[in-house]
Amino acid sequence: MTLWLPHIDLQRCLGSGDCISSCPTQVLDLVDDRAEIVRPDACTYCGSCEWACPQGAISLAYLIRKEIQTPK
Repeated sequence: MTLWLPHIDLQRCLGSGDCISSCPTQVLDLVDDRAEIVRPDACTYCGSCEWACPQGAISLAYLIRKEIQTPK
């Protein structure tokens, strides 16, 4: 099983803490003035951290699945 986690671009992160306060499961914390995933098992991949980051330093990869329906 692959664990999907948000990616934090540490060069863009300014340590505002907005992502930390927006996370409903307290996955993130500030480490050396930058956001870091400290509780990866608690991440629900909800996307709130990505939306809250004013610098766009957090991104979540999404799997896009195309389904082809056959006529009945």
